[in-house]
Amino acid sequence: MLATIGWIATDLGARFPGEMYQVSTIEAHNKLVDEGQMQPFLGAILIAELYSLYLIVEGWGGEIDRSAGDYFFGKGFLPKDVEGEKSMKLKELENGRLAMLAFGGIATASVLTGKAWPFFD
Repeated sequence: MLATIGWIATDLGARFPGEMYQVSTIEAHNKLVDEGQMQPFLGAILIAELYSLYLIVEGWGGEIDRSAGDYFFGKGFLPKDVEGEKSMKLKELENGRLAMLAFGGIATASVLTGKAWPFFD
């Protein structure tokens, strides 16, 4: 969901300050790799994956009771009743799937048209 909003925001002109960040959304990945700016992002992903591995190992050992995709961050945000919690989890799942389709469509349209969002200038 954040990727979809981020793509649209950068196509509408939102940028970090600095010359290296003043590129189109399509060019951003390759430019950041060339400038050596991807290491912090890869480091953050590594930390998240190591935490995920820790939870998987603990779950296999029976040390914790964990559902798939549960990283124990959202307990305070869910409704207290069981039906409300199920409903909120289903909404999150469906909205996440819709956002993935939207991101794929935006990336494809951007590459095919060579234009920024909303792709009709």
